[in-house]
Amino acid sequence: MDTRQWMSVTLFLATAIMLFVSFLSYRKRHLPVAKTMILIMLSAAFYALGYAFEVLSRNLDEMKLSLQIEYIGIPFVSTLWLLLAIQFTGTAVRYRRRLVLLLFIVPVIVFFLHLTNDWHHLIYEQYILNTDSAIPLYTTIKGPWYEVHTLYNYSVLLCGILLFIPMYWRALPIVRKQIVVLLLGAAAPMFLNTFFWTGLSVDLTPFGFAVSGIAYVWGILRFNLLRLTPLALAKVFETIRDGVVLLDYEDQIVSYNRAAEEVLPELGLTKRYPADMEKVLTANPELLERIRAASGGEERFPFHRVHANRNKYYNCSISLVYDSGNILIGRILMFNDITELKESEARLRENARQLSELNAFKDKLFTVVAHDIRDPIALLVSLTELLGDEWTAADFEHAELVRELKGQVQSTFNLVDNLLDWYRSQKGKVVFRPLGWNLQQVVRQALLLSGAKAGMKQIRMLENIDEKLTVRADKEMLDLILRNLLSNAIKFTGIGGVIEVGAALEGDMIVVSVRDNGAGIDDETSELLRLEEPFLKGLVSGDDSGDTRFGIALTREFVRIHGGSLWFESEPGIGTTFSFTLFGSAGIRETFDNGGWEEDANESYFGGR
Repeated sequence: MDTRQWMSVTLFLATAIMLFVSFLSYRKRHLPVAKTMILIMLSAAFYALGYAFEVLSRNLDEMKLSLQIEYIGIPFVSTLWLLLAIQFTGTAVRYRRRLVLLLFIVPVIVFFLHLTNDWHHLIYEQYILNTDSAIPLYTTIKGPWYEVHTLYNYSVLLCGILLFIPMYWRALPIVRKQIVVLLLGAAAPMFLNTFFWTGLSVDLTPFGFAVSGIAYVWGILRFNLLRLTPLALAKVFETIRDGVVLLDYEDQIVSYNRAAEEVLPELGLTKRYPADMEKVLTANPELLERIRAASGGEERFPFHRVHANRNKYYNCSISLVYDSGNILIGRILMFNDITELKESEARLRENARQLSELNAFKDKLFTVVAHDIRDPIALLVSLTELLGDEWTAADFEHAELVRELKGQVQSTFNLVDNLLDWYRSQKGKVVFRPLGWNLQQVVRQALLLSGAKAGMKQIRMLENIDEKLTVRADKEMLDLILRNLLSNAIKFTGIGGVIEVGAALEGDMIVVSVRDNGAGIDDETSELLRLEEPFLKGLVSGDDSGDTRFGIALTREFVRIHGGSLWFESEPGIGTTFSFTLFGSAGIRETFDNGGWEEDANESYFGGR
């Protein structure tokens, strides 16, 4: 076998290798990188096949035909490799289509110029018969566009290498191996092509493509060159503290990180990857089912395992990974350890349970103690009233002291009573049953109950309410509201004072007012009374107005339950007016005169002088 024959056989083998790489790439043809690899290998195969025919050619016509076959691939192979580098590194995603069009302008021109070279000789100017050697049969004199294309080829190869260099330093080990394979595929033809420019008459470039083909076969079979692009792998390991498992489009596990191995120790038992997830994750059927069911977007679900006799909880997510386009290339399975959160939640639930039990115990204790206090104080009130009446009739020398004791006991009884009512309202145990009531009758009943206490201070109590005025209210709550307001008015009104209860209809609301001409409210106490929440501050202050503030807080709460509001106006030394609103209706046209205290036809008198 002479030199021409063994060279042609070698070139045919190189063509076969490149076609085999194309076949391997075709199996993953849904990936853009694989499509580009197919085109690269087909271009290189035409180059090697045409050169094999050129070596075997016996005349100029056969040589020109061989060159036409070569030039189906020669103009495009370097540009396609640059496109592969762009896709692999994720460069210029938004402008990729425009960039591809620009990159292929020169190769397309070269292709058509060679196709019509006999007309203009811009690629090859002359074909000179080689008398010194049979290889090649003709020596070609290159034209200007041949040199343009050569410069262009070296430029695009250099650009591709420059794209890979920074990516290599940032990449994971498996990606670095893929980059080395791709660089070797470009470097071998480039290196052998340089011999052609040193004066060697034989073009060794097609043999370089044979080396590229072998490298690519090795990369595809050994390093999963076309199985997944580094863009997806980089995305997987961005959150390296979470467990990450990377699966390809065939549901094979391609890679994982250490955190994932802590979640799924069986990952470390598998020696060779990619591995079928069905075999690796056999012990986790629920997880396998979740992975298979993932179809779009990002899916989240809980995952639980026992490690070293400790329950471990994870938030899992499955994300679909696409290439720069809309081609599905794999899945990312991530495990976010929420064990600490779950344990904290369990502790909080336990604390909440204990707090609930303590609350229930406190409520029971409060109710029992309050009732146990209320009943003795109620008895004490009755006893002091009997004693007070007897000793006053007997002109007992300490009758004034007994009356003071009676007042203090009564005040304490009212405070405990209010406290119980407020507690029931806060616990939602107060039953609200609003009915229609004649306001005049309700107020007169409240004035009668407070008359004895007012008579002790010779306070006149007046009622100025139209007999047709009706309110919608809970009777017990309304009695408590009036009782508290009247009790406060009596407490702060001097001997011989006047207290007046009036009402006015404003729209669908009735405004009830309790007015006294007592000492009024100072600014500090006024600010405390306007606060709607911290009534307990008044209780612990130890001053004489603590029970008053508590009574006002309870009154405000019961008025709020009725859907109304409570407010007051006061001037020190002149008097105070407390007003509240209730829903009601009446057929009256006029109300009492706010400007004076004179009695009219509807006015009744309670108390004594």
